[in-house]
Amino acid sequence: MNYLVKTLVIAFLLAGLNVEAQKFSEPDKSPLDIAMYRGQDKAPRVRVIYSRPQKKGREIFGKLEKYGEVWRTGANESTEIKFYEDMMVGDKLIPAGTYTLFTIPGQKEWTVILNKDLDTWGAYGYKKERDLARFTTPAHKTAAPIESFSISFQPTEAGSDMFLGWDDTYIQIPIEEVEE
Repeated sequence: MNYLVKTLVIAFLLAGLNVEAQKFSEPDKSPLDIAMYRGQDKAPRVRVIYSRPQKKGREIFGKLEKYGEVWRTGANESTEIKFYEDMMVGDKLIPAGTYTLFTIPGQKEWTVILNKDLDTWGAYGYKKERDLARFTTPAHKTAAPIESFSISFQPTEAGSDMFLGWDDTYIQIPIEEVEE
């Protein structure tokens, strides 16, 4: 009898632990994603880790994300970009390393910012004095609305173009490999 009671108590405790182990958080409303550019040799050159906010019928640029204000370029934590080797980004030589990618959306052009601060939430702690590089690039209208903020790479002869798009707007950032 004593053995039966002990077995039931242990089974009850284990069942309780099992229920706890199956509690998961709700899916993130702005899921994390990674965009990667690999060279012709398939080795990584650039990796971007970002969260993908959703349009959900909202007017994005000029309203939700104000023109002329620093944007985290995604959702949640600030977008992180890693260069595995020195690269020309826009017209700037960027040393290999990991940086935060911020942007300042505008109606006709955006300012793209590579900042040395890491592990930041949003653009709340953004410090201009920590900028590594800034450059502007034209804003373009998309052929169709983009529901989820997206980053992608498209190979070019000299490297790759990085595209950032959401709602009815996208920008194109040239990234070129540096000859050694």
